[in-house]
Amino acid sequence: MPTLTDPRILVDASTRDDAAVYRLAPDRALVATVDFFTPIVDDAYDFGRIAAANALSDVYAMGATPLLALNLVGWPRGKLPLDLLGEVLRGGQEIAQQAGAFVLGGHSVDDPEPKYGMVAIGEVHPDRIVTLARARAGDVLVLTKPIGTGVLTTALKRDLLTAADLTAAVASMTTLNAGAARAMLAVGVHAATDVTGFGLLGHLHNMLVASGVAAEVDAAAVPLFPGAADLAARGAVPGGTQRNRDALAADVSFAPGLDEAMRVLLHDAQTSGGLLLAVPAERVDALLAALKKEGTPTAARIGRVTSGPRPGAIQVH
Repeated sequence: MPTLTDPRILVDASTRDDAAVYRLAPDRALVATVDFFTPIVDDAYDFGRIAAANALSDVYAMGATPLLALNLVGWPRGKLPLDLLGEVLRGGQEIAQQAGAFVLGGHSVDDPEPKYGMVAIGEVHPDRIVTLARARAGDVLVLTKPIGTGVLTTALKRDLLTAADLTAAVASMTTLNAGAARAMLAVGVHAATDVTGFGLLGHLHNMLVASGVAAEVDAAAVPLFPGAADLAARGAVPGGTQRNRDALAADVSFAPGLDEAMRVLLHDAQTSGGLLLAVPAERVDALLAALKKEGTPTAARIGRVTSGPRPGAIQVH
């Protein structure tokens, strides 16, 4: 990506942040993001809801309010009926309405494999942008949703569980991060990012590199979806999860006794995951109370930000 220096560009791709931010006026900035993927569940309506919540999550991670969205569709005409696509779009529309955003159109292409997602646009005051580049040594790390969706959806594809077994995960993936965003803004966090394809450790690594700090993670404190550890131990590991693990091999060190399934889950590629927040230690209790009030009871402190040994380094114990 080229380096851009226009003063209206407040956040670009250089920090690997969740969305771009462009200043419109002294008190207004536009937040823009895009995300789409292939189906991870069998139900078309649920697929649409998950994809929309996933796209809007990047807006919330920046501390912004969603305004509008555009659909992105790849669809195999002649192989899958268009009324099935209608169910996907209905699911996306429903989640956008929950967010208070308008779906104003979009674009579709004939594609051998179905894909769906959104361009999501939001607004934030330039002084209230939350990025992943401001974590500080001493901050406490808080995660607002359990992890393991990559392992669970891979297990579904391999017939290791049924759609009914995914009820809790689907409920989580279709829950907007709006409440978590309100809580982080009310309490005041230093940094935030949402946990999606790079997995918990991958998104944490991005935060640490951008902020010039390191971190320690308490594996036992990380919330997991029921059954995820067992399925990871049985080999239900997505390709993206393994790629995440390979990419972070030089930056992550594990305690010798940590089991293999947990190592997999900490790298697991998530869809529509929670927010990962770096909050000053003196505010963590207030943040957890605010998250609980906003309907996020699974939020947990999972580690802390440190000054070393080098930026991006993660120690898991």
